[in-house]
Amino acid sequence: MKTPATLVEQFCQAATRAGALTVRCVSAEAAIAYILRHAGGSIVLPDCPAALQLNLAERLRAQGGKVICGDLFQAAPTAAAGITGANFALADTGTVVLESTAQAVRLASTLPERHFVLLNPHKILPDHMAAVPLLRRLHSRQSPDFIAFITGPSRTADIERVLTIGVHGPRELHILLLDELSDDFLEN
Repeated sequence: MKTPATLVEQFCQAATRAGALTVRCVSAEAAIAYILRHAGGSIVLPDCPAALQLNLAERLRAQGGKVICGDLFQAAPTAAAGITGANFALADTGTVVLESTAQAVRLASTLPERHFVLLNPHKILPDHMAAVPLLRRLHSRQSPDFIAFITGPSRTADIERVLTIGVHGPRELHILLLDELSDDFLEN
């Protein structure tokens, strides 16, 4: 069985190969500083457990960030960045898994140019088979309409087989590993 440190290393390598940026943040302050350095403009932030736990909207605003919360329908298409949590991640593919039934979560994770994902590294699983019991728990707790499996930034090659980044979603995926977040797999 792989140790948690080995899973984190494997996840970071796989996510990097898929085009994501993974950053180990030693504190919430380090994560906030990173987001503000790389956001590039306004930030849409849905009500998700990770953001609420860190009081992220207030802390980002206190440091000069333009944060939009609440109804994100109008703001998300022109926002520079979106922030979400993640329910868990898969080490073998560098994938983050996000229960995204709430429209605000879908908007924040798909429309802005940059998507920042807050992830507790203890929520990294070895592979998709290890995720099956968690997916069953998610489905038994509620009836989610959407679960997103996100591996790297958006990419397509459907136009003359030329790989293009960011046509159907974010051009950048930043995964911030932060121990301070909840380790509950049902929370994002």
